Amino acid sequence: MSSQDIPEENLPAEQDHAHGAVSVADEKNPFADPGLPPHEHRIQDVDERAAKRSERVVALLFTVSMLATLGFIASYVAIPSDKSIFVFPIGHISAMNFALGLTLGTALFCIGAGAVHWARTLMSDVEVADERHPVAAAPDLRAKVHEDFKQGAKESAIGRRKLIRNTMLGALTLVPLSGLFLLRDLGPLPGTKLRHTLWSKGKLLVNMNTNEPLRPEDVAVGSLTFAKPEGLEEDDEEFQTEIAKAALMIVRLQPENIKDKRELEWSHEGIVAYSKICTHVGCPISLYEQQTHHVLCPCHQSTFDLSDGARVIFGPAGHALPQLRIGVNGEGYLEALGDFEEPVGPAFWERG
Repeated sequence: MSSQDIPEENLPAEQDHAHGAVSVADEKNPFADPGLPPHEHRIQDVDERAAKRSERVVALLFTVSMLATLGFIASYVAIPSDKSIFVFPIGHISAMNFALGLTLGTALFCIGAGAVHWARTLMSDVEVADERHPVAAAPDLRAKVHEDFKQGAKESAIGRRKLIRNTMLGALTLVPLSGLFLLRDLGPLPGTKLRHTLWSKGKLLVNMNTNEPLRPEDVAVGSLTFAKPEGLEEDDEEFQTEIAKAALMIVRLQPENIKDKRELEWSHEGIVAYSKICTHVGCPISLYEQQTHHVLCPCHQSTFDLSDGARVIFGPAGHALPQLRIGVNGEGYLEALGDFEEPVGPAFWERG
């Protein structure tokens, strides 16, 4: 059969892909390749002054992002958390939250806007038709991807547009600092703060319930008493933070029942003082078994033997409860003879 005998609608499509010209046969074929329209150059492609203007706009956006990030950090450090401002029509809101939201939003928006403007005005926008390929990445395909990446890096002009590159790197470097500053509220700063409490030599042991200093005769054998340092009041701003480290439990044992020699030396007439904070995850210990001298953490059942240096005898706690060395002052009140020798609570990365 000759080509003259083939119906016109079955003739192969003839098309100029470069200029988008479509034959009569393609017009009747709904699946014909439409081709690509002629490429239209942007003004930045033909006018270097326009390209420089776009470069300066992108650099300005990245610079504003850097300034906004610095503003975020300054707001977090300088603005009191209890200060409020009036914003119409919302009303009174936290000044710190407003400043943090405004500065961080500006920093992220400017990075995004700068990247979009860079891509739309300076990066190559030439349309490229690529044939479909198998899912499996053949060696030649991987080589092609590497070449495409190099070509894309070249077309982005990141090496030639040093002003954009440097300001972009600056903006991307500063933005993560916002997250680092937010981590500050997750706990005490690194250093020695976790190793010290409000206990010091001469501080009286004050009953948590009566708010009165304790005398040895106030602690009966087999009883469990909770104490705090002298001068720490519940209405103090630092109370919740400090009591989480300084909370103390006091038990009176018969001296002959104390097995640990150091525990006996650090006690007074069988009165021993240990941290109330469990060394597993920091829960407050509140259950005391009089016959065995064991204390139990209600959270995960870690059990400590107060007659043997408060060592762990059961449960997930990692180490014994720290003991506070105590004595009696000239007025007959129980007092601390120093701070805890070990950090209270769970282990932490810099505990040593």
